[in-house]
Amino acid sequence: MSEFQTMLEKYAELAVKVGVNIQKGQVLAVYAQLDAAEFVRLVVKKAYEAGAHNVIVNWDDDVVSRTKYDLAPEEVFNEYPEYRAKEREELVDKGAAFMAVVSSSPDLLKGVAPERIANFQKVAGKALVKYRQAVQSDKVSWTVVAAASPAWAAKVFPDVPAENQVATLWDAIFKAVRVDTENPVEAWKKHDETLHEKVKYLNEKRYAKLHYTAPGTDLTIELPKNHLWCGAGSINEKGIEFMANMPTEEVFTVPFKDGVNGTVASTKPLSYGGNIIDQFSITFENGRIVEVKAREGEEVLKHLVETDEGSHYLGEVALVPYQSPISQSNILFFNTLFDENASNHLAIGSAYAFCIEGGKNMSPEELKENGLNESITHVDFMIGSAEMDIDGITADGKREPVFRGGNWAF
Repeated sequence: MSEFQTMLEKYAELAVKVGVNIQKGQVLAVYAQLDAAEFVRLVVKKAYEAGAHNVIVNWDDDVVSRTKYDLAPEEVFNEYPEYRAKEREELVDKGAAFMAVVSSSPDLLKGVAPERIANFQKVAGKALVKYRQAVQSDKVSWTVVAAASPAWAAKVFPDVPAENQVATLWDAIFKAVRVDTENPVEAWKKHDETLHEKVKYLNEKRYAKLHYTAPGTDLTIELPKNHLWCGAGSINEKGIEFMANMPTEEVFTVPFKDGVNGTVASTKPLSYGGNIIDQFSITFENGRIVEVKAREGEEVLKHLVETDEGSHYLGEVALVPYQSPISQSNILFFNTLFDENASNHLAIGSAYAFCIEGGKNMSPEELKENGLNESITHVDFMIGSAEMDIDGITADGKREPVFRGGNWAF
């Protein structure tokens, strides 16, 4: 077996055993592009070996998707197949685990009318609301992992000879998810413990607000009184641990919906809806986005903010040190799964119910009463840099350093 095959097998095993942590007799649903077939086949094998009852694979294809956006009639982008939404809901009810394997080109829909993308994002968001609520309250186990594809690799490594680009991206993915270690499963356990030390500290502090300062950024974010910081491993409603993102370097919580004020500047491009949004700033007043500016992709960003009322507000606050491994690699992945783990970030849209005390068991109305945002979208964007300072502000107004020069200050 080649070294690449060995690494790919270890990665598939990691995704199954640590990512979704498949249990005997459980169903696994996998969503992937055709480019990822070799990896997905190994995931299926590892899942059955671990005792999965059934593995259901749903395939997509970038070429087919692009053809649809170019040639399909306008009305098709206002439709979402009901059976696809029902399938996910039925799988949730059966206690299935969900794995998304991302590999699409960041430029997949470049040049497509923003209205088409926005309309489909909106209709899909509405159709999948029950599934999203199950995921965002940790009712089920779920994970997002990545697989290299030619188009994505070409975007990340344009200066590498074409025949070596995919291999170079695979190597970067393996390093980011710690598959290059002797025992990746054990390495993830240690990593999980490290992140939980930061979570514990922040949960004991109970900061009322965070104040961010950096070039182009002066932003204050109020936190709900009973907010919880989370990081790395999660636990589903049956008490089973899983790892929602691989890689992950963040600890995160929810903002108080109406308590965000000031301006924040992006520090990395955002890949959204098959387009790149870059060099943008967002201004908030009492939580609501009141202005967006972007050097590239401004129309796409405006359509994102207009998705629904909740997409005018934030749903996540995440802290990632500048010296995190992905940041130190100096690779811009043009993929949020990786780039958000190289940078402090925020998310436009819905909040995670498990980031508030008792939130997993709250109704949408109760979550709203506690200051959590609800939306049919959730999109992370990167704001961290080596020049960012963050202060934690206590309920009595005392300021304490949380980040200095882009890294943890405690």
